[in-house]
Amino acid sequence: MKIASLVPYKIMPARMGGQKGIYLFLKYVSQKIPVICYTSNDNEPGDTENFTVKKVLGTGSSRYYNLFTFFRLKKDFKAEGITHLVLEHPYLGWLGILLKYFAGVKFIVHSHNIEALRFKSTGRWWWRILWQYEKLVHRRADHSFFITAEDKAYAIANFRLNPGLCTVITYGIEQPKAPSFTDKETAKKQVIRHHQLENSDFILLYNGTLDYEPNLDGLKTIVNQVNPVLMAQKEFSYTIIVCGNRLSSENKAWLESHRNNNILFAGFVDDINIYFTAADMFLNPITDGGGIKTKLVEALAANNTTVSYSNGAIGIPEGIAGNKLTIVPDNEAPAFAEALLKQIHHSKEMIPDTFFDHFYWGNIAGKVAGVLQSVK
Repeated sequence: MKIASLVPYKIMPARMGGQKGIYLFLKYVSQKIPVICYTSNDNEPGDTENFTVKKVLGTGSSRYYNLFTFFRLKKDFKAEGITHLVLEHPYLGWLGILLKYFAGVKFIVHSHNIEALRFKSTGRWWWRILWQYEKLVHRRADHSFFITAEDKAYAIANFRLNPGLCTVITYGIEQPKAPSFTDKETAKKQVIRHHQLENSDFILLYNGTLDYEPNLDGLKTIVNQVNPVLMAQKEFSYTIIVCGNRLSSENKAWLESHRNNNILFAGFVDDINIYFTAADMFLNPITDGGGIKTKLVEALAANNTTVSYSNGAIGIPEGIAGNKLTIVPDNEAPAFAEALLKQIHHSKEMIPDTFFDHFYWGNIAGKVAGVLQSVK
């Protein structure tokens, strides 16, 4: 067995959640099965990848409909002995279908959310066209990977897929256990010293790509609705640190105007893991966007006590995070703030080991290998 992974955009170096999701999937699966990643030419692989990278796609829009890519991949698949094609996202589904029939490979779609519904939630008029295309691609696949049980159930019901040809393959984490409280305290001191936050007992973290509308809406919820409730608690000493890139100059000026209200905009940071480790609590008031929220998985893995809107917690099995995760109804900002204040006393509890059993990449990769071996 030998896998071709088709990735139509830049994932190396992996900095954002979506990039990490694909890169780490390849990193861990390739420890069990040989993998060649066919991707766009703007990728910058390092010296440590244990999978082969072949830059066969351009960076313009034509990469999504260039028929010559089919002939090149068909020839290379034969030469490399490719047996299975894993397509990241459905956009190049037409190419995957052609390669299934003309290169003799098994075709697997790796879905990171129901793409059409994600664009529907952000108001794109053409989401119905994408929905029909997405349905077609999954129905022509030999197997489909979905990132949440909710996405899998939706696709089975609405795309009319065979349940036996669908598997949940979640976003994962690299560490097999939570950091110790000693590690968290060391990271916290580092962040406090770097940002001169000596008067804050608690660090509350929010993180995301801030030109993405659901993430920006979540930030506005925190600043405009949640933080005023926290500020009214005179005995609660805290700072909300916001990490993320692509914030417009207008929104940056608005956010920085709240600096005296216990809010610090750190911008894009080189190592977000330090901030996850340093945080006492993570805020996730996300109501749109679809799929699993990778930042929530990473925050829980760092043993952060977390409050999330219901939509933002999709993909986290009920009870798997113990007392470290509280879920409140979407758009209920007062309930979110109240839950946050109640959750403070859980900040010194450890997240259960069952969380890591489910989300550790090594375990996920073993599941992937088992499924692929059954696709014949």
